[in-house]
Amino acid sequence: MDSFLGRRALRQHLLDGRRTGQARQSIPRPAARLRLCHSPLAAGNGGALDNGTIRQLPNADYRVLVRALRPGSYYTDEKGIEIRSKMSPTQRSLTLPSQKHFAFWLGPRLAGPLSAGLVAKKHTMIEDIEYKLEPVEATRIPPEDIDKTFRSSFIDLISGSLGGKVLGFSDEWFAEANNLLTPTPPIRQPGKMVYTGAWYDGWETRRHNPEPFDWVVIRLGVASGTVVGVEIDTAFFSGNHAPAISVEGCFSQDDDEVLSWKAGKGKWEPILGIQECGPTQRFGWKLDQPTGKQYTHVRLNMYPDGGIARFRLFGHAVPVFPEDTEAVFDLGAAQNGAVAISCSDQHFGTKDNLILPGRGKDMGDGWETARSRTKGHVDWAIIRLGASALIQSFVVDTAYFRGNFPQKAKIDAIEWKGEGEPAADAEGWVEVLEPNKCGPDQEHSFPCSIKDRPFTHVKLTIIPDGGVKRLRVLAKRAV
Repeated sequence: MDSFLGRRALRQHLLDGRRTGQARQSIPRPAARLRLCHSPLAAGNGGALDNGTIRQLPNADYRVLVRALRPGSYYTDEKGIEIRSKMSPTQRSLTLPSQKHFAFWLGPRLAGPLSAGLVAKKHTMIEDIEYKLEPVEATRIPPEDIDKTFRSSFIDLISGSLGGKVLGFSDEWFAEANNLLTPTPPIRQPGKMVYTGAWYDGWETRRHNPEPFDWVVIRLGVASGTVVGVEIDTAFFSGNHAPAISVEGCFSQDDDEVLSWKAGKGKWEPILGIQECGPTQRFGWKLDQPTGKQYTHVRLNMYPDGGIARFRLFGHAVPVFPEDTEAVFDLGAAQNGAVAISCSDQHFGTKDNLILPGRGKDMGDGWETARSRTKGHVDWAIIRLGASALIQSFVVDTAYFRGNFPQKAKIDAIEWKGEGEPAADAEGWVEVLEPNKCGPDQEHSFPCSIKDRPFTHVKLTIIPDGGVKRLRVLAKRAV
């Protein structure tokens, strides 16, 4: 049907031209009618076009770029009315307005088909965003690879459990911005209604934002940090999700100053440029060239409004160590640069919880492994310390683990100088705490058996399995 309508329009165009004496006598009758079928991401579909070839576009949201290899080409709309005169001798491309049908007339004074390339590019909302950021090269990480890309080498610098805090926002009509920092995955409660409407586990702003974007300002949970990646999770937001986001950062000791910038430029620097999002899924981006700049605050921008369930900012903590080199403090804490790099099992609670501040709120924010059924079984977790350390003592905390605490705990340490991170069975591990009996819901303090030797990593082994809330590694810096 489309081909028939296009053929009839072109034939009528030629007839009208003859009546008015304006027909292009050098143009032959239309030859092949070709249909252009592009997916939203298709590009570069080129080919030979005969004079009078009709191309059909999928919908009016597409802008088409025509690259003619020779000058002297023009095109008409679906009614055969010429839209543009011949291309100039130096012009090799032109952009068509969003129309559904076009007839391309290439080189009317030349015989035979001419080669031309068609590139269909979907017009996106990013092109219309007024608040522009400098581009930042970043690689999109598939949802299934986000955890293994970031969780074993970096920490979430803005996690609520680490002390990350929302300082201000443009709007939170439907759901609170604080939910962005919740360390656990988002949940859904179908049918649950609140004053503002359906309940959502995330941050959601009202509709029809007159400003370019909604925003939320967050203070990192560490003194400062360097950023390597970003995760945005729109779980359960469908039809009300954020269409696009960007992330900016700054270094400031004054919260009030940062808040005073609101949606303005202020002293913000781009961390992640504008990126498109979709409904109910995880999006991850790893910076191709992390700058190493230190940030104390970040601003998440959402274009123009909508909902986001979780926001993660992965990187390294840059701690402020005591000036006194004899000071003893927790070098196994995330705020001081420690990272939980690997473990044997984390069936109920993740290894990352071991290095968090405080004693938590329940059994869910500790490290807990599955029940073992094999004689001689043990579980382990390895932590990279925030600096080379002269370890003095340990605290193994089993808070809230009352019927599932480990029977015993032991600790090994290593000064690792090899590539990457040490494996659990790497050569060089030495025992610094022999197996000691543990009890329920309590802090256990143990001395380190080797206090004059520097170590970079510790390995907590629980016998045979169970749950531990926190591990403290009290040490001096080995300077």
